[in-house]
Amino acid sequence: MKKNIFILILFNSCFQFVLAQQTTLKENAKTNRETDSHKILIIPFEPKLYLSEIDYYINNETKLSAKQIKYLFRNGINEELYKAFKAEKFNALDLMEDTAKYKKDIDGIYQFLSYDYQKVPNQTVYKEKIKEKKEKKIQKGQLTLETNSDARFMNARITDTKTIKTIKQKFNTDIIVFINELDIKATGSKNPSELGEGNPNRKIIVHYTILSNDLKELNSGTVEEDFNSKLNIPQKIIEMHFSSVASIIVARLNKSLNPPSKNN
Repeated sequence: MKKNIFILILFNSCFQFVLAQQTTLKENAKTNRETDSHKILIIPFEPKLYLSEIDYYINNETKLSAKQIKYLFRNGINEELYKAFKAEKFNALDLMEDTAKYKKDIDGIYQFLSYDYQKVPNQTVYKEKIKEKKEKKIQKGQLTLETNSDARFMNARITDTKTIKTIKQKFNTDIIVFINELDIKATGSKNPSELGEGNPNRKIIVHYTILSNDLKELNSGTVEEDFNSKLNIPQKIIEMHFSSVASIIVARLNKSLNPPSKNN
C-alpha cells in the first residue's frame, strides 16, 4: 500500500514538472517570437495630404476646428496601426506617439520623400511598383500624353539613401510603414470613370507604402472602408473603421514576409 502511494506521489510530481516545463517553453517561445520579430516604424502622413470632404459636417456637430480634426485622424490611423502590429507580435514604434519628441525626425524624413501617383496594385499577385512611363502620342500634329482611368494611389519613395541608414541606426527598425495620404469622401462621391449616382456611404481611403531597410518595397496601395453618412464623431470613425484598415495593412505585410508556398 505504501509502495503504491509512493509511486502515485512520484508520478504526480513528474507530471507537474513536465507541465511546468511545457508552460515555460511556451512562454519563452512567445517572448522570443516578439523579440526576434521585425521592428516597424510608422510614419504619419504629411498634413497637406489630408483630403477630406466631411470636415464641415464634423465641425458642425463637434465644433472641432479643421486643425483639430486633421490631427485626430492623423494620430488615429497611426495609433490603430500600432495596435494592429502589436496584436501580431511585431515590435512597433509610432512617431505620432510623442510629436514633440519626434517632430524633427518626422520633418527630416519628409524632406527626402518623393511622391508619385501610380496604378493601385493587385494585392492578389502583388509586385513591387516601378516608376511608370507615360506614353507619348502625336495627335493632329500635337504631342500629347496618354491618360487612362485606372485607379491611382499616392506612392512614396525615399530619395536619399543616407536617410534610411539614419532611421535604422536611430530607431533600430528594419521595416518602415509610410501613411502617404488620407482621403475621406462624402456621400455620392465616385471616380471619374464610374457611372451612376455614386457611393451612398462615405468612404475612407488610406494610401500607404511599406519599405525595408534596403529600400525594397514590401507592399503598397490603398485600403478602402465605407462608413455611415451620419457619423461625424472622429473618435468613433477611428475606433470603428480605422482599426479595420490597419488590420488589412498588417495582413498584407505578413503575406509579403511569409508568402504562401508555391505547392499550395
